[in-house]
Amino acid sequence: MVTVTEKFEVIVVGGGAAGLSAALVLGRSRRSTLVIDAGEPRNAPAAHMHGYLSRDGMSPAEFLAVGREEIARYGVRLVRDRAVDATRADGDEGFAVRLAGGRTVHARQLVVATGLKDELPPVAGLAERFGRDVLHCPYCHGWEVRDRAFGVLATTPLSVHQALVVSQWSKDVVLFLHTVPEEELTGEDRRRLAAAGVAVVAGEAAAVVVEDDRLTGVRLAAGGPGEGRTHDREVLFVAPRAVPQTDLPARLGAEMTQTPFGAYPVVDARGLTTVPGLWAAGNASGFAEQVVNAASRGYRAGAAINGELLTADLDAAAAAAALTGTVRPTGAAGPTGTAGPTGTAGAAGAAGAAGAAGV
Repeated sequence: MVTVTEKFEVIVVGGGAAGLSAALVLGRSRRSTLVIDAGEPRNAPAAHMHGYLSRDGMSPAEFLAVGREEIARYGVRLVRDRAVDATRADGDEGFAVRLAGGRTVHARQLVVATGLKDELPPVAGLAERFGRDVLHCPYCHGWEVRDRAFGVLATTPLSVHQALVVSQWSKDVVLFLHTVPEEELTGEDRRRLAAAGVAVVAGEAAAVVVEDDRLTGVRLAAGGPGEGRTHDREVLFVAPRAVPQTDLPARLGAEMTQTPFGAYPVVDARGLTTVPGLWAAGNASGFAEQVVNAASRGYRAGAAINGELLTADLDAAAAAAALTGTVRPTGAAGPTGTAGPTGTAGAAGAAGAAGAAGV
């Protein structure tokens, strides 16, 4: 249990690849760390994840379970709850995070690693097949479904690019224009689609057809182009609308940037937002981070946070020592003319203060 009065050096909101990776680095750095995880990973519908060296083919659930075990070895706490609000405290007190369960926890630094959720087009049967034979990422699943009859459901003009990419895994690809008007295809789009052998079908999709628990086709809506015809397909690629799981960065005052895939906080190369002490990692900082990239971003943020805390604690210890006169600069003469305490002693004291911080 986490009590109302507990304080941590770092709170990580989100227990996916980015959040667990950041927590692992922080735990190994002896930082008191709390992970708040609502248990809603984006890749939960998928049976396997791919493209992560040494973890290729591992189930997302197993990956996260192993990650939770690893952070626990280093004293990182994990609570199953949802962060519903966060505020900045006065001075150097950091952040107060309110949980759905009613508790409030505090930390000097805050990492938002809540990722995204996928909103699928309202096509009958689509959501039920998502992660099986309705897919969104050829790099994640293309090898497993290679050489089958592909469909690509267009939701934006960017879907043309998706159709061209998936043609690397199959030479039988149909682009269903769905809600994209045919006149929005440029001459360059048409030339490239023809060169890739991608067929183009106008008309809005009404439903996916499923037989014996497998996708067998895409049925077009009646009364429009295609007149309700069903096109035989075995796999359907679609680009969901990716929506951030939380608006905590914006509410805390972080500068946001608008992209074709939504608004994301502006971060530096380490993941620091424009709000001091507030970090974003993984898909909370951008649309395109896959599991391996998210883990890397979390690692980078965790190491940077440890450095920030270390510098702050050492500077505070040095300032306190200067005020009290208890620690002299390295090599300074003492009252008897002997060398005063070295900087090592001051660093040790600061390290002790750092270890006690957030208790």
